[in-house]
Amino acid sequence: MGEQAALERVTDPVTVDTLVRDLRALGVEAGETLLVHSSLSALGWVAGDAQAVVDALREAVTADGTLVMPTHTPQYTDPEDWSNPPVPADWVDTIRDERPAFRPEVTPTRGMGAIPECFRGYPDVRRSAHPLYSFAAWGSEAGAVVEDHELAYAMGEDSPLARVYERGGRVLLLGVGHDVNTSLHLGEYRADIDAEPVTREAPVHRDGERTTVTFEDIETSTDDFATLGGAFENRHGAAVTRDTVGAAGARLVDQPALVDFAVDWFEDNRAGDHGE
Repeated sequence: MGEQAALERVTDPVTVDTLVRDLRALGVEAGETLLVHSSLSALGWVAGDAQAVVDALREAVTADGTLVMPTHTPQYTDPEDWSNPPVPADWVDTIRDERPAFRPEVTPTRGMGAIPECFRGYPDVRRSAHPLYSFAAWGSEAGAVVEDHELAYAMGEDSPLARVYERGGRVLLLGVGHDVNTSLHLGEYRADIDAEPVTREAPVHRDGERTTVTFEDIETSTDDFATLGGAFENRHGAAVTRDTVGAAGARLVDQPALVDFAVDWFEDNRAGDHGE
């Protein structure tokens, strides 16, 4: 969305103060654990762009709470598997060998949007060390949420998603839908379904040197996430609050209730035994 379209979506500039007001009206509470998925362009014209949104989210949650965002880096997946777009076959080895190692402090997100990319750069934000599926967090329990993020089964029981679940956290879908709701991956890992095992590798920085780590995982899919999310909202409307934040439609979702529902939904709608 361009500048003109963003201007036309609002009658006044979206500011830190108006965002905090809207987040409070939606139900965001000081002191809670909040996992955010977001679209900056959906908010309309924001004075201060992504920085204003990050500041507003921090103010709404407060330092007594914990703010969490996905900061994934799919540029470290196997380039041989890339399809949007694919790269020439004779580039693959060069990409594998020459891309800089993942470093949580500096490696940019990819495909996550402007808000988490801005958030991960704040000096008091902690980021997990997973080279593909990192999360960043700020607040009272940031370290507990992102530390010890295991390489294997990256969005399962030893991931920040499970730490949010343990804290009774909520998911804020800010101008986006369940198709990007990473908490549903935790349901995939917990469900007794036929998930194909895979081995992944990625370059990381350890002891000042570039090294390649290899780890086991399962093949995940977001293809049915939107359908699952709609089914959850139809069945458990009380676990979802809807309102407008800026110009964006926003939903506040009980994460444990959603994940528990997802486990049953996957078992009913995806066949077989879990591949983990």
